[in-house]
Amino acid sequence: MPTKTTAGKASAKKPEAKAPAAKKAGAKPNALQQPLQPSKELAAIVGSSPLARGEVVSKMWEYIKKHNLQNPENKREILADDKLEPIFGKKKVTMFEMNKHLAQHLK
Repeated sequence: MPTKTTAGKASAKKPEAKAPAAKKAGAKPNALQQPLQPSKELAAIVGSSPLARGEVVSKMWEYIKKHNLQNPENKREILADDKLEPIFGKKKVTMFEMNKHLAQHLK
């Protein structure tokens, strides 16, 4: 029986992935990482120190779940309580609308 050789065939080894580039010392964070100051209404939920948008959204979801503010019939809807209503401007918003309302409270 003839034996198989790998001579002349491309190596089955995958090329090594390059390590992610190190961040430059003076690199400016992108828009999602930029710390923003929450309004006084939003600060009542997420705190008064500047936070990145992603952190604000995470803290909002913690608050929503802790206080059971998702509509049980449609989990995509958030039912505003007394703290959320000034931020949203209405009693009920979808989770997709939430970021639009949060943007108005971050500077």
